Amino acid sequence: MAEATAHNNADAEHAHAPTSSKLYVRIAIILAAITFTEVAVSFIPNIGILGIIEVGILLLLSVTKGALVVMYFMHLKFDSRWFTTMFVGGTAIATLMMLVLLALFRYKADLLG
Repeated sequence: MAEATAHNNADAEHAHAPTSSKLYVRIAIILAAITFTEVAVSFIPNIGILGIIEVGILLLLSVTKGALVVMYFMHLKFDSRWFTTMFVGGTAIATLMMLVLLALFRYKADLLG
């Protein structure tokens, strides 16, 4: 019986995140490239429709960076799907709330002239 428990514990340890330095270095390089792209995009002049495109690009890049950090450095990719569902659901609700608040502030600013 003790052998079965020890065997199950060993399986559980090996089933978790396959950590390797190369993986973390690759993720760090990708995160640095995304950060560089965000800084470069932020220097685009806000002229008409370009401002909306800039915000969309920056939001997409930020979500990508956040997802990479959560998936690899916080090991969410290797945990239960339930945790992923909770995180993605919370992030979606927070993003939706932010967009609604931005729309309300824009509407109020238009009303005030």
